[in-house]
Amino acid sequence: MKRAARLSAILDLLAAQGEVSVDDLVERFGASPATTRRDLDSLAERRLLTRTHGGAVAQSVAYELPIRFRSHHATGAKEQIAAVAASLVEPGQVVGLSGGTTTNAIATALAARDDLADRGITVVTNAVNIAAQLAMRPEFKVVVTGGVIHARSFELVGPFVEQLLGGIRLDVAFIGVNALSADAGASTHDEAEAAVNRMMAQRAGRAMIVADASKIGRTAFAHLGGPDLFPLVITDSAATDEQRAALTDAGFDVRVG
Repeated sequence: MKRAARLSAILDLLAAQGEVSVDDLVERFGASPATTRRDLDSLAERRLLTRTHGGAVAQSVAYELPIRFRSHHATGAKEQIAAVAASLVEPGQVVGLSGGTTTNAIATALAARDDLADRGITVVTNAVNIAAQLAMRPEFKVVVTGGVIHARSFELVGPFVEQLLGGIRLDVAFIGVNALSADAGASTHDEAEAAVNRMMAQRAGRAMIVADASKIGRTAFAHLGGPDLFPLVITDSAATDEQRAALTDAGFDVRVG
């Protein structure tokens, strides 16, 4: 396992159980005890965890909100998608992240990238859990849109969000969805979230849908857009050949984690 993926996995494990030991991490990931200790020290230097004798515990400020929000459904799939998405971000860029468990995984993967330490990135998000997580990374500038919080998803919605997004420009935007089909494009269950996510995509030089295979072939209430707005779809290896082919035929460029 590459170091960036290992660091991301350590943070995910911390988010799930609150503490880890060096011995447990060595057994899980196969790295040496010395390498594992260096990984923990590196994350501690970024204030993403607190070192203890023999292991580490989660930073309460950074993880309290994401723990309550996190869904463990398809965790491996989301990590696959996050690894691909994070690799597309370059130092110094302005990155938009909508709310959702997949974009939360992308935030974790970005936080684990050592090469962003010098120039960092600017993250614009309407998700308060993502903002809380990345606020502990001092190299990142985190911009929260404002708005009215949606209790189900921790996303900020409403005219305040749209006012801020209308005055900025993003290099890339990663948008989570509830459904994606070749015929209907991307959609979500909530029309207010759809409006914000659509505008975030419109303000980006490159907007991408991030969706695990369980979302493909489905439709939801509020339409977001098709391949004209979202030329790239990032999904996981569980997506079937038929699912990928249908999206490709509809005009999407599909990448698999």
